[in-house]
Amino acid sequence: MARTAVVSGGGTGIGLAVAEHLAAAGDDVILTGRREDVLAAAADKIGKQASYVAADLETVEGAAAVLQHASEHAGRIDVIAAAAGGNTAAKAPADLEGLQRTSWAWTANLRLNVMTAVHLVEGLKPILNDDGRILLFSSIAAYRGSGTGSYGASKAALHPYAIDLSAELGARGITANVIAPGYIEDTEFFGTAMTEQRRTMLIGQTDNKRPGNPGDIAALAAWLASPAAGHVTAQIIQSNGGALAGR
Repeated sequence: MARTAVVSGGGTGIGLAVAEHLAAAGDDVILTGRREDVLAAAADKIGKQASYVAADLETVEGAAAVLQHASEHAGRIDVIAAAAGGNTAAKAPADLEGLQRTSWAWTANLRLNVMTAVHLVEGLKPILNDDGRILLFSSIAAYRGSGTGSYGASKAALHPYAIDLSAELGARGITANVIAPGYIEDTEFFGTAMTEQRRTMLIGQTDNKRPGNPGDIAALAAWLASPAAGHVTAQIIQSNGGALAGR
């Protein structure tokens, strides 16, 4: 019997790659994000196993919309992959300065990286099957900083959240884990900000001397979401080519 997975940020980048891997393994996938046209294109690419619901998971109302769609289309779900996120620190309104600008960046990153995950997971808990899987997505920045404070801190907040989810739900066979990627190409994360000099520096930090790609993270996510990973829970697992040693 096919499982059902809900993937936030499922229209592009890591989220889309995760959805594709899960669908390839036979799972039905529900994509969610804010841009309906992007979600529609992603669902069309995946095929009949995919549906989508446009929702802003920074809000409770967005989580409620995902719950309604999942309840109507699947009844119960088996995998939650909270891949929505990003770094808003450089996108503060131009008229903000000093403490106001700092406060805006911190609040925006907490909403985008923490509350989107919390709203999705907590909203879907009532229909999460026993032996389900919860996947959160952090960053190498959670360990070594991001230069702005707010992005790395917002990703680090997901680590104890997964540990608490594991303790709360583990007796039902539900696992909760975090994937912390290093530099990943072919996503919208950097926009036009990535320079060749910085790219060379980031690749040079790895042991395998290559950038990561969404497929690297999706393959790990698919395994953590599988029955084979039932004894792996409350873990923060890095995937960075050796750019930061395990800790």
